[in-house]
Amino acid sequence: MRLVFAGTPHTAVPALEALLASRHEVVAVVTRPDAPAGRGRHVERSPVAERAADAGVEVLTPVKVRDPGFLGRLRELSPDCCPVTAYGALLPQSALDIPPHGWVNLHFSVLPAWRGAAPVQHAIWHGDDVTGATTFEIVAALDAGPVYGVLTEPVRPDDTTGTLLGRLAVAGASLLVATIDGIEDGTLKPIPQPAEGVSLAPKITVADAEVDWKLPAHSVDRLIRACTPDPGAWTTLDGARIKLAPVTPADAQPVLAPGEVLVERNGVYAGTGTRAVLLGDVQAPGKRRMPAAAWARGLRSDGPVRFG
Repeated sequence: MRLVFAGTPHTAVPALEALLASRHEVVAVVTRPDAPAGRGRHVERSPVAERAADAGVEVLTPVKVRDPGFLGRLRELSPDCCPVTAYGALLPQSALDIPPHGWVNLHFSVLPAWRGAAPVQHAIWHGDDVTGATTFEIVAALDAGPVYGVLTEPVRPDDTTGTLLGRLAVAGASLLVATIDGIEDGTLKPIPQPAEGVSLAPKITVADAEVDWKLPAHSVDRLIRACTPDPGAWTTLDGARIKLAPVTPADAQPVLAPGEVLVERNGVYAGTGTRAVLLGDVQAPGKRRMPAAAWARGLRSDGPVRFG
């Protein structure tokens, strides 16, 4: 089939790679416009735009998907189907109506669980043991379209959003190609999602990523892993924001008040609402990321050290 692929971040590149290597023809990609990135905030193309350009595929970067110029070009390309992975913009009905086989989204949860922008983050944050990926037909309602295919993936105890999303992106790429194959062959028909089991996964903001040390250790652990690498978990110390890498709930732990920090020879601990956690890497304002022990050597305090 003739395909126009829509996607933006690194997470979407495995899906594009798989489609480029498939029996189908990717005639163009749709991605978000160039945007500032990195510490220098230099304007850069999206990872999907970079890969498409390397492959000699036309790149479309509409500011608004309902723009008549973009819709006109999409009609000229005459795609049979438009696969999507992490594009990052809502699609109007005027765009959905163009390909005869619709827009098929690869979403990183087992729908109807975790509909929304941050399904992997919410799966980790809420302590799910299993998550996965789903291919479904895009409709006007958020992630509510009928399902073509599903795969499952265990959530490991040390998974961050980065590691889990990396595995799902690769496995999901194969699922997306198999879905497009099945649509072309007529062997796949979409099945409506069940009405029960719907949960929502809105974007996690920087404010959401602040650690509440009064929560139990397992909740602190999940939040930090869910926010790694983005938006990044954080706390405060003497009014300054401190970024935190994943922590480890301590087995033989010292008894600490929530947020209380204890520096010992075998590590740096912080108290929670239950047992203490062993800190991983820490990044103070204007400093590089470093192991907690190295960070603690730079502390200047005459009294107790407490986060939050």
